[in-house]
Amino acid sequence: MSEDNWYDEAAGPLIRPYTITSGRTPSGHAPLDVSTQVMSLRTDSAPRGLAPEHLTIVQLCRRPLSIAEIAAYVKLPLGVVRVLCADLIDRGLVITRAPSHKPAQAPDHETLQAVLDGLIKL
Repeated sequence: MSEDNWYDEAAGPLIRPYTITSGRTPSGHAPLDVSTQVMSLRTDSAPRGLAPEHLTIVQLCRRPLSIAEIAAYVKLPLGVVRVLCADLIDRGLVITRAPSHKPAQAPDHETLQAVLDGLIKL
C-alpha cells in the first residue's frame, strides 16, 4: 500500500473544525445570519498573520457572498465560517451587510391577471 492511500476522500478533512477556530464560537458581533453578505475591503498589501482559511475568505469575498455561500466554497461548517468572518471584521478586512427583511409585497391585480391570461394562451 502506498503512502498516498492513507487518506480516504469520504473521511473528510484531517483538521477538525474546532481546531481552525481554536475552540472559539461566534460571539461579540451582531449575529451573522446565513444570508448576511460579506465583502472584502481593498487593501494595499496582502494581510499578514492570517490562517489559510481567512485568506481564502478574503479572496472569495472580492464580490459579495453570503455566509452560507462562503461555507459551501470553503467546505467548512457555518459556525466555523461565522467565527472566521468575525475575525476578519475585527481586523477591518471585510464588511458585512445584513439581509433585507422587508416583507414581500404581493403583486397587484393587473399583474396577476396578465400572468393568468398568459398561462391560458399556452
